[in-house]
Amino acid sequence: MDDQFYRMKRLPPYVIAEVNAMRHAARQAGEDIIDLGMGNPDQPPPQHVIDKLCEVAAKPSAHGYSQSRGIPGLRRAQANYYGRRFGVDLDPETEVVVTMGSKEGLGSLATAITAPGDVVLAPNPSYPIHTFGFMIAGATIRAVPTTPDEEYWRSLESAMNHTVPRPSVLVVNYPSNPTAETVDLAFYERLVAWARENEVWVLSDLAYSELYYDDNPTPSIMQVDGAKDVAVEFTSMSKTYSMAGWRMGFAVGNKRLIAALTRVKSYLDYGAFTPIQAAACAALNGPQDIVESNRALYRKRRDVMVEAFGRAGWEIPSPPASMFAWAPLPPALAGMGSLEFSKQLLTEAQVAVAPGVGYGEKGEGYVRIAMVENEQRLRQAARNIKRFLSSMGVSAAAE
Repeated sequence: MDDQFYRMKRLPPYVIAEVNAMRHAARQAGEDIIDLGMGNPDQPPPQHVIDKLCEVAAKPSAHGYSQSRGIPGLRRAQANYYGRRFGVDLDPETEVVVTMGSKEGLGSLATAITAPGDVVLAPNPSYPIHTFGFMIAGATIRAVPTTPDEEYWRSLESAMNHTVPRPSVLVVNYPSNPTAETVDLAFYERLVAWARENEVWVLSDLAYSELYYDDNPTPSIMQVDGAKDVAVEFTSMSKTYSMAGWRMGFAVGNKRLIAALTRVKSYLDYGAFTPIQAAACAALNGPQDIVESNRALYRKRRDVMVEAFGRAGWEIPSPPASMFAWAPLPPALAGMGSLEFSKQLLTEAQVAVAPGVGYGEKGEGYVRIAMVENEQRLRQAARNIKRFLSSMGVSAAAE
């Protein structure tokens, strides 16, 4: 019997899993590993959110099947969030669906709208679901740059002019995971015009909408007139409210795409546990102190990390958004590649990072660093890295 299943053959080895396995083994052996690899928030949700979860879970009626597309109150809460934050009106009945995190939403929508042989434009480097979700559904991926400069637009035009069949979907993700790059509203205005002209669906991943570190809040593509004609947008409560394990996200926008996603989900799941959805309502509708406090927390960690790692001999560009830094390998060690560098950093410095090549071939030469440890641990990581770099002949910056 053939065990080479069609979709499994389309998936390359997940190289990030190699480092994750090494990290797990090291911790099992008793090593103190500073984990900057996975973007797993280390702070809890607000207490009133946890209280709401417990309150609803105590009700005997709360333990049956929920609603796949999300309970009405949660869809209304998300629509209200878009109204407050972006000035966008959404119909919670036809333009909002609750997902089990943005990752599940992207994967389910890929299943809903993709036929084998379709061509999808996705950034490289990018978060794996942006490409693999469509590969699993049978699509062919054509890479476009992540950096939103003029080369990005030339790549889009080239893809439309020279790809058969013509691409039908474009994935965008700003603030970017892994590169932390951002865009302004003018970028989305140009993108919506391009998508309408070329009859391409745009899927915007806005999971890091609230983790921005300058005075310009991250925009939404939905703020553009006509965006609902061509786009849907995914958001997540994971980072904004420190609710990663709760698996709460949303898709909003174009009614046809929302209907397709809703229909596929109706076959796949019964929705998240109702008490979790009720608690998500409490997060969206209640006090928003955690949004600013998380932003301040990651901003401070960013500043500490960039300064401490720089003094250790590893210059890292300061990310303008997200909870990640996209760090080029130290020039003297660039030849070893991101996977080997990540392995050695784990083994020799007890610091885990994610190899850039795991986010696409254009990620080679970089690693992604998650700011999910406290400031003391980040400084400890810098000291460990300094010793490692010194052993490799890389000098630290002058004090």
